[in-house]
Amino acid sequence: MFQLKANGTDVKTEVISGFTTFLTMVYIVVVNPAILSAAGVPFNTVFMATIISAVIGTLWMAIFANYPIAIAPGLGMNAYFVTVVTTEKLDYSVAFAAVFVAGIIFLLLSLTPLREKIIEAIPHNLKAGITAGIGLFIAFLGFRMTGIIVSNDSNLVGLGDLHSPEALLAIVGLLITLILLALNVKGALFIGMIATGIIAFFTGELKFTDGIVKLPPMPEFVFTNPLHAFGDVISYGLYAVVLSFLLITIFDTTGTMIGVAKKAGLMKGESLPNAKQALMADAVATSVGSMFGTTPTSAYIESSAGVATGGRTGLTTLTVAILFMISAFFAPLVGAVSGISAITAPALIVVGSMMIGAVKEIDWDTLDEAFPAFLVILAMPLTSSIAIGLAFGFISYPILKVFTGKWRELNWFLIVIAILFFILVAFLPH
Repeated sequence: MFQLKANGTDVKTEVISGFTTFLTMVYIVVVNPAILSAAGVPFNTVFMATIISAVIGTLWMAIFANYPIAIAPGLGMNAYFVTVVTTEKLDYSVAFAAVFVAGIIFLLLSLTPLREKIIEAIPHNLKAGITAGIGLFIAFLGFRMTGIIVSNDSNLVGLGDLHSPEALLAIVGLLITLILLALNVKGALFIGMIATGIIAFFTGELKFTDGIVKLPPMPEFVFTNPLHAFGDVISYGLYAVVLSFLLITIFDTTGTMIGVAKKAGLMKGESLPNAKQALMADAVATSVGSMFGTTPTSAYIESSAGVATGGRTGLTTLTVAILFMISAFFAPLVGAVSGISAITAPALIVVGSMMIGAVKEIDWDTLDEAFPAFLVILAMPLTSSIAIGLAFGFISYPILKVFTGKWRELNWFLIVIAILFFILVAFLPH
């Protein structure tokens, strides 16, 4: 079913890769409810909705697309959701109606060749820039999560307190992981996380004060009539909100899929085989998840950790989906482990170093090709947004082509995407 031999992998590798991806992204089942609680959404509602949407999207990716790319509610979109609810003074159910409408439009677009054309239309140098940019993004995320890098009033960012328990644990975990990789130990990233977790437990950092197992709450629908959702969007005039959710989700997921697929060697030339089913995964998960009470889903950059461990097929994501199902019964355990960023941060930092190698594919001698790719690489970690990083590259690319007399290299599709990105950056909240 998963064509393991054809993809040069085996069951053990895929399962270990699934565990690796899951451990690097499971924080979302705790973080998402914590963020959305600011919009008045009950913790248990979001907890179950997060798991349901992750399971649906990731299972779709596993069974229909056979890709090792996991799906779950995207960070950033949940913060934007809170902003919409608080500034527009809406009931959260109305805001979820806007998410649902964006998800349905997203689903309809995924049934057309449009999203596949976006992937094919992205120039090779920009694709390499996306992979490298995501690498810097997740490495920076790893440093920031553990307090090794902190905010700084005079210089935006600076070195944190390396004597803090979290930073020390992350550094030790990073050293263990690097040594395992240098010795070519299979599953080095996963073993590194387990070793860091054990150290955290015996040093008193990892505590299971609320126990380990707990029966999950029953999932509840935020709204049950899809027609009412469209009615709410119209009556409250939430068109800009729907457009923001739609554009950010489309380009965020597309960028992540390209970055992870290139790292896994799944790209065939400039195209992604079976792209339609892969792109359908987050569209279906967004539509269903909004009805249970969570924000738009996205392909997770943390999937690159599983890919770095050897994951190449849907068996990796099937493992992730099963683990998300199980996590519903282990909320205290998940909360305790995901609360210690140092356990997963070393894997993100190491994978980031692997992905930055894509810069060698960029034609640095041609300014109109190199500079847009450079902007993508720079903007992703600095804005903490894959979509905004893409926007910088896509807007600058056609401008430079026109003024260097190479406008014939452009096609109308690239120009339309550049215009959409300009609207996103200049006029829509993000």
